[in-house]
Amino acid sequence: MKVYYNIKDFKPLANAIVTSGTFDGVHLGHQKILQILGETARKTGGESVVLTFWPHPRMVVSKDSQDLKLLSTVEEKIELLEQQGVDHLLVVPFTREFSELSSEEYVKDILLKQIGTKKLVIGYDHRFGRNREGGFDYLKSNSSLFGIEIEEIPRQEIENLTISSTKIRQALLNGEVSSASELLGRNYSFSGIVVKGRQLGRTIGFPTANVQISESYKLIPSNGVYAVKTFVRNQWHKGMMNIGNRPTVDGIGRTQEVNIFNFDDDIYGETITVEIVDYIRNEQKFNGIEELKTQILIDKTKSKQILG
Repeated sequence: MKVYYNIKDFKPLANAIVTSGTFDGVHLGHQKILQILGETARKTGGESVVLTFWPHPRMVVSKDSQDLKLLSTVEEKIELLEQQGVDHLLVVPFTREFSELSSEEYVKDILLKQIGTKKLVIGYDHRFGRNREGGFDYLKSNSSLFGIEIEEIPRQEIENLTISSTKIRQALLNGEVSSASELLGRNYSFSGIVVKGRQLGRTIGFPTANVQISESYKLIPSNGVYAVKTFVRNQWHKGMMNIGNRPTVDGIGRTQEVNIFNFDDDIYGETITVEIVDYIRNEQKFNGIEELKTQILIDKTKSKQILG
């Protein structure tokens, strides 16, 4: 897959089969659109093009942008789209100026002039242009003007999937990990650098990797204990993770701490990936370290059962 961060670097194609959207999480609903995009490109001898935007449009135009949490960083989104077999990916910088493009300007200047779009694959609810004024009906009524063939993914086909990035975000914030995994078509994950914490876990026999996530907009699931898999030094390891404030030891600030089973290497400063498999319990305050240790042993047993 070829990736372009400036639309001016993209040379218009002879037969571009295009879809566009934010594709946060690249969930099963997105994958359905991408599947149709790829099949259409192959049938017509064309090349598939995904047009996406960064930052997320809501980060630019919404008043609540500070509260927006996303399922994927831009790097994760690129990797997920590549796994879907996309030929070309345009990551268009989303600015206030870009958001003010009219529907006609967007179609003529971006889709036609810059990309060379011959066919556009979109969902029934796809919107574009200033104030989201453009959509399927607009394209259909102006098809002779633009000369773009439109393939609309029917309402029923998308609604049968009942999937949205918002629904997945809410599931993760409610501790409904299995539901989120079903809608994503995979386990939710995040990556970060291992930093030094208070190292209390080591003193009670459960050393943890304190994972610091640099992207403030990346969604972290609800506080609690989880069964996880961790990718470190090119290998997957089983483990468990606590997200929260560590109330039993008077923790200050929210952390993501992973206990990797049968692993005790020094990995400070290294980047690891944590894949969340299942939710075990709420975070809670215990009456001292011994009670905490007893519960951690129970959590470890449950994690091992879940992870097989």
